[in-house]
Amino acid sequence: MSALILSGKTVAAAVRADVADRVALLRDRGRSVGLATVLVGDDPGSQVYVRNKHRAAEAAGIESIDRR
Repeated sequence: MSALILSGKTVAAAVRADVADRVALLRDRGRSVGLATVLVGDDPGSQVYVRNKHRAAEAAGIESIDRR
């Protein structure tokens, strides 16, 4: 039995591309897609995490809303 090595970056890129395609299809049908987050507190790690999620959503064509 041989080992199978998975690349997380490759899988993540494929998932992001699939999401972007699906978002484009929805927009073509007149639908909007959004990501809303609620950040409670001032934890720097949480702020970075949420900021990165918003960047990824915007790259996929998803509207991003941040609530603090």
